[in-house]
Amino acid sequence: MVHDALFQLGMDSVELNPAQTEERDKTHAAEACADKDHFIEKDGVLCAGSHLIVDLFDAERLDDLPYIEKTLIDCVEKAGATLLHIHLHPFEPNGGVSGVAVLAESHISIHSWPERAYAALDIFMCGDARPERCIDVLQEAFRPGRIDVKELLRGKEA
Repeated sequence: MVHDALFQLGMDSVELNPAQTEERDKTHAAEACADKDHFIEKDGVLCAGSHLIVDLFDAERLDDLPYIEKTLIDCVEKAGATLLHIHLHPFEPNGGVSGVAVLAESHISIHSWPERAYAALDIFMCGDARPERCIDVLQEAFRPGRIDVKELLRGKEA
């Protein structure tokens, strides 16, 4: 959209600053999402997307906010999703973290209880994204003693 406006003004060769480039990329992602409904077919079922409910037990680094942010970004990249925004909030005194990575394809959320070595994550993605690829990233990053994963197919057509 920014590029189109610049083109109309005869300024399509103008360099964009980083904020303009980020806004252009988000606009292109939103426009790409508007072109189709992103429903998927999984195991013969037409649905809005795959929603993974992930529990990490005996996990590490659940109070390390920059590390959690990097891990969520790694999940997004590994899944082939499009990051629109990420917001994480640290809690005191236990160091827990709650937050969400908002995706063009939906979201990844995390809530951690480092004092219990536990984290709960929701990974919901539609379209061509592959949410199951996040599981390996989470296992490598947080080294849980146990990981439980449940999948829900959202918006199943009857």
